[in-house]
Amino acid sequence: MSKSIIQVTSGRGPEECTRVVARVVEIMMKEARQQGLEIALLESKKGSLKGTMLSAMLLVKATTPANKGILNTFIEGWRGTIQWIAQSPYRKFHKRKNWFVGVEVYDVHQQVKWDIKDVKLESCRSSGPGGQHVNKVETAVRGTHLPSGIQVLAMDSRSQLQNKQLCLERLAAKFTAWQLEQLVARQQDQWQEHNELERGSAVRVITDKL
Repeated sequence: MSKSIIQVTSGRGPEECTRVVARVVEIMMKEARQQGLEIALLESKKGSLKGTMLSAMLLVKATTPANKGILNTFIEGWRGTIQWIAQSPYRKFHKRKNWFVGVEVYDVHQQVKWDIKDVKLESCRSSGPGGQHVNKVETAVRGTHLPSGIQVLAMDSRSQLQNKQLCLERLAAKFTAWQLEQLVARQQDQWQEHNELERGSAVRVITDKL
């Protein structure tokens, strides 16, 4: 199975660009499904207006070997700058009609993978309510994901084994969230100079008559 993470961002663009992000995500998801690919919205940052997004993160999959080529073609058709031509729905007399958003693609297999071997577990004393028993016995478990430095402390149970399982589950979830944040930050950095985008470099031009 081939997987890729797609990020759509408005960078420093105005509110019209945040609207375009939301519309591009809709079109992208519809197009992917029509081509037999699996696609899901992993995370999105809402804009200040209803129906807008500052950025969005999607996971797209080719579930069969035959679909791998379709996935590659789909990705190359979106990666880069998207130019959206439309009158501003927010500023009636605004002359500008060209809005730009950025699309970047990350291969899931090239990202740092979750591996339990990268986790260091340490037992420690629980704190808080629970009486003398809780304080004297080291039932809490602290987990550290060494490559990222992420730490989680689990002390929900008096059972060290249960706390260990909870710690690993929470650490894995936190690692996934952290990894997505890294991707978002990386793409946002690339889009800091949003106004310097070249209009002729768009990989796709979409005209919206509103």
